[in-house]
Amino acid sequence: MNLTAPESLIFWTTIIFFVFFLLLRKFAWKPILGAVKGREESINNALASAESARREMQNLTADNERILQEARIERDNMLKEAREMKEKMVADSKKEAQIQGERMISQAKIAIEAEKNAAMAELKTQVSTLSLSIAEKLLKDELSNKEAQAKLIENMLGDVKLN
Repeated sequence: MNLTAPESLIFWTTIIFFVFFLLLRKFAWKPILGAVKGREESINNALASAESARREMQNLTADNERILQEARIERDNMLKEAREMKEKMVADSKKEAQIQGERMISQAKIAIEAEKNAAMAELKTQVSTLSLSIAEKLLKDELSNKEAQAKLIENMLGDVKLN
């Protein structure tokens, strides 16, 4: 047999191919398939992990939105309560000021009335003093003259009879 003939080359190439294939199958095929399967599993695990992380992010986003909404509602309630407290305080202050104003006005009226009464009493005292002083002067003048005294006594007696 001629080893350099084209027929023998095909034969030896085929035999070498089958031997190489058997060696590959026996020693390399299982580790290659194991590595490929391991890689496939790690890719699948990474995809599942990514999907889980995506779902968790969606849940966190939803929770954050819910918490943010609750915070907004609480802020609005606090602002509403603060506004109501402010309005109540303003109303109470106005009411208190009005009550104090009315009290001051009534005290002023009482003070004015007291001053008026005191002034009237003083005026009456001065008028009565002045009247007595005038009457005293008139009586002195009237009583210094005897004719005037007699006339005054007659007038007084006439007034007494009439009453």
